[in-house]
Amino acid sequence: MFLDRDGVVVEETGYLHRVEDILYLPGALEAVARLNGAGYAVVLVTNQAGIARGYYGWEEFAAVEAALEAALAGVGGHLDGVWACPFHPDGKAPYAHPDHPFRKPNPGMIEDAARVLNLAREASWLIGDKVCDLEAGLRGGLGGVVHVRTGHGGAHRPAVAALRALWPHRRIEEADTLAAAVARLLAAERG
Repeated sequence: MFLDRDGVVVEETGYLHRVEDILYLPGALEAVARLNGAGYAVVLVTNQAGIARGYYGWEEFAAVEAALEAALAGVGGHLDGVWACPFHPDGKAPYAHPDHPFRKPNPGMIEDAARVLNLAREASWLIGDKVCDLEAGLRGGLGGVVHVRTGHGGAHRPAVAALRALWPHRRIEEADTLAAAVARLLAAERG
Protein backbone atom coordinates (compact mmCIF):
# COMPACT_ATOMS: atom_id res chain seq x y z
CA MET A 1 0.00 0.00 0.00
CA PHE A 2 1.41 3.36 -1.02
CA LEU A 3 0.42 6.44 0.98
CA ASP A 4 1.01 10.12 0.49
CA ARG A 5 1.99 11.69 3.81
CA ASP A 6 0.79 15.28 4.12
CA GLY A 7 -2.98 15.53 4.00
CA VAL A 8 -3.38 11.74 4.27
CA VAL A 9 -1.53 10.57 7.39
CA VAL A 10 -0.79 13.97 8.90
CA GLU A 11 -2.56 17.30 8.63
CA GLU A 12 -1.50 19.45 5.69
CA THR A 13 0.40 22.26 7.41
CA GLY A 14 2.45 23.52 4.48
CA TYR A 15 6.06 22.36 4.30
CA LEU A 16 5.95 20.25 7.46
CA HIS A 17 9.46 20.13 8.91
CA ARG A 18 9.11 20.60 12.67
CA VAL A 19 8.14 17.72 14.95
CA GLU A 20 6.06 20.05 17.11
CA ASP A 21 3.89 20.89 14.08
CA ILE A 22 2.83 17.30 13.38
CA LEU A 23 -0.91 16.72 13.71
CA TYR A 24 -2.05 13.19 12.93
CA LEU A 25 -5.33 12.85 11.09
CA PRO A 26 -7.97 11.00 13.13
CA GLY A 27 -7.63 7.24 12.76
CA ALA A 28 -4.66 7.48 10.37
CA LEU A 29 -2.07 5.80 12.60
CA GLU A 30 -4.48 2.99 13.46
CA ALA A 31 -5.29 2.56 9.75
CA VAL A 32 -1.61 1.97 9.00
CA ALA A 33 -1.48 -0.57 11.84
CA ARG A 34 -4.55 -2.32 10.36
CA LEU A 35 -2.76 -2.55 7.00
CA ASN A 36 0.31 -3.99 8.73
CA GLY A 37 -1.86 -6.51 10.56
CA ALA A 38 -3.48 -7.56 7.28
CA GLY A 39 -0.05 -8.29 5.80
CA TYR A 40 0.34 -5.20 3.61
CA ALA A 41 3.64 -3.45 3.15
CA VAL A 42 3.05 0.26 3.77
CA VAL A 43 5.22 2.77 1.92
CA LEU A 44 5.13 6.57 2.09
CA VAL A 45 5.76 8.35 -1.20
CA THR A 46 6.03 12.09 -0.62
CA ASN A 47 7.07 15.10 -2.68
CA GLN A 48 9.25 17.41 -0.62
CA ALA A 49 9.35 20.74 -2.43
CA GLY A 50 10.39 22.40 0.84
CA ILE A 51 13.78 20.69 0.58
CA ALA A 52 14.08 21.75 -3.07
CA ARG A 53 13.30 25.35 -2.19
CA GLY A 54 15.70 25.41 0.76
CA TYR A 55 13.01 25.89 3.43
CA TYR A 56 14.41 22.96 5.42
CA GLY A 57 16.81 20.06 4.96
CA TRP A 58 17.05 16.31 5.23
CA GLU A 59 17.77 16.50 8.97
CA GLU A 60 14.38 18.13 9.64
CA PHE A 61 12.66 15.70 7.30
CA ALA A 62 14.28 12.75 9.12
CA ALA A 63 13.18 14.11 12.52
CA VAL A 64 9.55 14.31 11.33
CA GLU A 65 9.75 10.78 9.93
CA ALA A 66 11.26 9.46 13.18
CA ALA A 67 8.40 11.04 15.14
CA LEU A 68 5.88 9.48 12.74
CA GLU A 69 7.51 6.06 13.14
CA ALA A 70 7.43 6.41 16.94
CA ALA A 71 3.75 7.36 16.87
CA LEU A 72 2.99 4.39 14.62
CA ALA A 73 4.90 2.04 16.92
CA GLY A 74 2.71 3.30 19.76
CA VAL A 75 -0.36 1.82 18.05
CA GLY A 76 1.38 -1.31 16.75
CA GLY A 77 2.11 0.01 13.26
CA HIS A 78 5.16 0.66 11.11
CA LEU A 79 6.27 1.80 7.69
CA ASP A 80 8.08 -0.59 5.38
CA GLY A 81 9.70 2.29 3.55
CA VAL A 82 9.72 6.03 2.92
CA TRP A 83 10.47 7.50 -0.50
CA ALA A 84 10.80 11.29 -0.66
CA CYS A 85 11.41 13.39 -3.74
CA PRO A 86 13.28 16.67 -3.10
CA PHE A 87 13.29 17.74 -6.75
CA HIS A 88 11.16 20.60 -8.07
CA PRO A 89 11.18 22.81 -11.17
CA ASP A 90 11.60 25.87 -8.90
CA GLY A 91 14.18 24.21 -6.67
CA LYS A 92 17.67 25.35 -5.80
CA ALA A 93 20.76 23.39 -6.81
CA PRO A 94 21.18 20.46 -6.52
CA TYR A 95 17.40 19.89 -6.43
CA ALA A 96 16.32 22.01 -9.40
CA HIS A 97 14.85 19.69 -12.01
CA PRO A 98 12.18 20.43 -14.64
CA ASP A 99 10.45 17.02 -14.41
CA HIS A 100 12.25 14.53 -12.19
CA PRO A 101 11.00 10.95 -12.63
CA PHE A 102 10.46 10.63 -8.84
CA ARG A 103 8.33 13.78 -8.50
CA LYS A 104 4.65 12.91 -8.50
CA PRO A 105 2.70 12.72 -10.81
CA ASN A 106 5.64 10.77 -12.24
CA PRO A 107 5.77 7.20 -10.93
CA GLY A 108 9.49 6.93 -10.13
CA MET A 109 9.15 6.62 -6.34
CA ILE A 110 6.49 3.93 -6.72
CA GLU A 111 8.50 1.99 -9.29
CA ASP A 112 11.67 2.19 -7.21
CA ALA A 113 9.94 1.19 -3.97
CA ALA A 114 8.23 -1.75 -5.70
CA ARG A 115 11.58 -2.91 -7.07
CA VAL A 116 13.48 -2.50 -3.77
CA LEU A 117 10.76 -4.07 -1.62
CA ASN A 118 9.71 -6.66 -4.21
CA LEU A 119 6.09 -5.47 -4.27
CA ALA A 120 3.55 -6.53 -6.88
CA ARG A 121 2.42 -3.19 -8.29
CA GLU A 122 -0.73 -4.60 -9.90
CA ALA A 123 -1.87 -5.81 -6.46
CA SER A 124 -1.02 -2.52 -4.74
CA TRP A 125 -3.01 0.64 -4.11
CA LEU A 126 -2.14 4.28 -3.50
CA ILE A 127 -4.09 6.59 -1.20
CA GLY A 128 -3.63 10.32 -1.72
CA ASP A 129 -5.32 13.69 -1.39
CA LYS A 130 -4.08 15.25 -4.63
CA VAL A 131 -4.66 14.31 -8.24
CA CYS A 132 -0.87 14.13 -8.74
CA ASP A 133 -0.78 11.33 -6.13
CA LEU A 134 -3.45 9.37 -7.96
CA GLU A 135 -1.87 9.94 -11.34
CA ALA A 136 1.48 8.66 -10.05
CA GLY A 137 -0.24 5.48 -8.86
CA LEU A 138 -2.01 4.97 -12.17
CA ARG A 139 1.12 5.69 -14.21
CA GLY A 140 3.04 3.36 -11.89
CA GLY A 141 0.82 0.42 -12.80
CA LEU A 142 -0.89 0.03 -9.43
CA GLY A 143 -4.10 -1.94 -9.15
CA GLY A 144 -6.03 1.09 -7.98
CA VAL A 145 -5.99 4.45 -6.25
CA VAL A 146 -8.14 6.07 -3.57
CA HIS A 147 -8.72 9.81 -3.31
CA VAL A 148 -9.39 11.12 0.20
CA ARG A 149 -11.09 14.39 1.17
CA THR A 150 -8.55 15.29 3.86
CA GLY A 151 -5.69 17.70 3.14
CA HIS A 152 -6.16 19.16 -0.34
CA GLY A 153 -8.68 16.43 -1.18
CA GLY A 154 -11.79 18.61 -1.11
CA ALA A 155 -10.30 21.07 -3.58
CA HIS A 156 -9.06 18.24 -5.83
CA ARG A 157 -12.29 16.23 -5.84
CA PRO A 158 -13.63 17.82 -9.09
CA ALA A 159 -10.40 16.92 -10.91
CA VAL A 160 -10.87 13.25 -9.98
CA ALA A 161 -13.74 13.07 -12.48
CA ALA A 162 -11.40 14.28 -15.22
CA LEU A 163 -8.86 11.68 -14.15
CA ARG A 164 -11.51 8.98 -14.46
CA ALA A 165 -12.16 10.11 -18.03
CA LEU A 166 -8.45 9.73 -18.84
CA TRP A 167 -8.20 6.31 -17.16
CA PRO A 168 -11.66 4.76 -17.74
CA HIS A 169 -10.59 1.16 -17.16
CA ARG A 170 -8.68 1.72 -13.91
CA ARG A 171 -9.94 1.59 -10.32
CA ILE A 172 -10.25 5.11 -8.94
CA GLU A 173 -12.09 5.11 -5.62
CA GLU A 174 -13.05 7.83 -3.15
CA ALA A 175 -13.16 7.91 0.65
CA ASP A 176 -13.40 10.61 3.27
CA THR A 177 -10.24 9.65 5.18
CA LEU A 178 -7.34 7.21 5.20
CA ALA A 179 -9.13 5.20 7.89
CA ALA A 180 -12.27 4.94 5.73
CA ALA A 181 -10.23 4.01 2.66
CA VAL A 182 -8.39 1.25 4.53
CA ALA A 183 -11.63 -0.11 6.01
CA ARG A 184 -13.18 -0.26 2.53
CA LEU A 185 -10.13 -1.91 0.90
CA LEU A 186 -9.82 -4.52 3.65
CA ALA A 187 -13.56 -5.28 3.54
CA ALA A 188 -13.41 -5.71 -0.26
CA GLU A 189 -10.46 -8.07 0.14
CA ARG A 190 -12.43 -10.23 2.58
CA GLY A 191 -15.65 -9.99 0.54
